[in-house]
Amino acid sequence: MYIPTYDDVLTAHERIRPWIHRTPVLTSETLDRMSGAELLFKCENLQKAGAFKVRGATNAVFSLTEEQARRGVATHSSGNHALSLSRAAGCRGIPGTVIMPETASKAKMRAVEGYGGEIITCRPSLEDRERTLNALVERTGANFVHPYNDHRVIAGQATCSLELHEDAGPLDAVVAPIGGGGMISGTSLTISSIAPHTRIYAAEPANADDAYRSFHAGRIIEDDAPDTVADGLRVSLRDLTWHFVSSYVTGILLATEEEIIDAMRLVWERMKLVIEPSSAVAVAAILKNPELFRGQRVGVIVTGGNVDLYKLPWLQQ
Repeated sequence: MYIPTYDDVLTAHERIRPWIHRTPVLTSETLDRMSGAELLFKCENLQKAGAFKVRGATNAVFSLTEEQARRGVATHSSGNHALSLSRAAGCRGIPGTVIMPETASKAKMRAVEGYGGEIITCRPSLEDRERTLNALVERTGANFVHPYNDHRVIAGQATCSLELHEDAGPLDAVVAPIGGGGMISGTSLTISSIAPHTRIYAAEPANADDAYRSFHAGRIIEDDAPDTVADGLRVSLRDLTWHFVSSYVTGILLATEEEIIDAMRLVWERMKLVIEPSSAVAVAAILKNPELFRGQRVGVIVTGGNVDLYKLPWLQQ
């Protein structure tokens, strides 16, 4: 298992620079007042392909040799990694195929197809995703780019917190959502290297709390296909992401479905930002635990903004 280093982050930042946005860091007086903290939002919902995952996917695709690239890339993903890898493959002019659960957001499926990716659907379990993916790779020889348990992907995701630190200045804490752990691993890699006194918190849906249970048990506990509105956070940790979570994360904070939806709507209404439920988990966790952040400067990584406008969660309620 290769563990990426801070040098890998710097290399990734230069490699992906032509293909991504340097997203803004925004603030909100309303959310500051509600939380009692100074919140600095790194807005990856305004990123290319609408999510932070374009960073890791682009780094992985442009890391390939010419011989590897000719065979194309493949992955399994419920959404943002799928469309990010499809976009990165398109930028390099190589084939990209994605295994997506049949329950995936139709908006994200349309985005994958819009970027030129090929979709193969499967049942909504990690076991089915991996079995379908393995058969595809064996048949085509495509390079598998794991959605999060891949050193190239983690180094790419780590560039997000690098920019946050450069643009926002010193932070007391950083909060990011956690599913498989790619973003929190990248955040841990960067922050532990350049701001070791900054606390790192992961935010997770209470309905998909396998990372929380893993953190407290001291080992990976998997939860296959949990039911949560935060569709990007339904997957479990793997060995590489567990290394970062177990080594650098201060704590994992949980939010209920209602709290996630309320936080998502609050950001839409007050900040005029379109964020998806997975992004709202971090906001919900901060508002639920003000004693951890009161009077502090807190970086909040808004991971994505790919939303099915026909299925807004407060309308479903």
